[in-house]
Amino acid sequence: MQHDRNFRFSQDWFSHHIPAWNKILPLLRPSRVLEIGSYEGRATSYMIETCCAFGPLQITCVDTWAGAADLSDTMMAGVEARFDENTRLAIDVARAPVSLRKIKQPSAIALAGFIASGEPQFDLIYVDGSHTAPDVLIDAVLAFQLLRVGGIMIFDDYLWTLEPQASVDALNLPKPAVDAFANIFMRKVRLIAGMPNAQCYLEKIAA
Repeated sequence: MQHDRNFRFSQDWFSHHIPAWNKILPLLRPSRVLEIGSYEGRATSYMIETCCAFGPLQITCVDTWAGAADLSDTMMAGVEARFDENTRLAIDVARAPVSLRKIKQPSAIALAGFIASGEPQFDLIYVDGSHTAPDVLIDAVLAFQLLRVGGIMIFDDYLWTLEPQASVDALNLPKPAVDAFANIFMRKVRLIAGMPNAQCYLEKIAA
């Protein structure tokens, strides 16, 4: 990202995905983006910078900024403030107007509210909230309703595990939920092939 010296990030769980995203975003040219799970805003800031090359951007960020099983209180200290500052910096240097909407709610509540209110559909949805299988499945099913046909849903941490491999609890990782969603919705989504398997990239092909 440009102007990296101004941003305040304590973690980098996203930069290694940028080459894959750089293949997808110029083809999709998203103007409406939904991010589920924002943390410090590293991915958010990248999306602001990159998508503004295509024109004005509306981006909605849903997070509780309250942590999770894999994020200790120490790791969460100051995270929301850094998200606010990092996204402000990204918007300040963006090449097109940016409307950022910050929703501080559990994702299931926020997404259900969007559906109930008739929220316009999104071009791109990034699912990177809770990593437990039940939560990921709920996010996937609700987010599908909010994604336009031809839009793309990206699941982070497809191969992530909370516990060591020898003692993995299948309900504590995203992969079973992503696989279940992709299998059940197989006539409505298409796996984008040839992408790194640390994330899962799905195109919505039918409502």
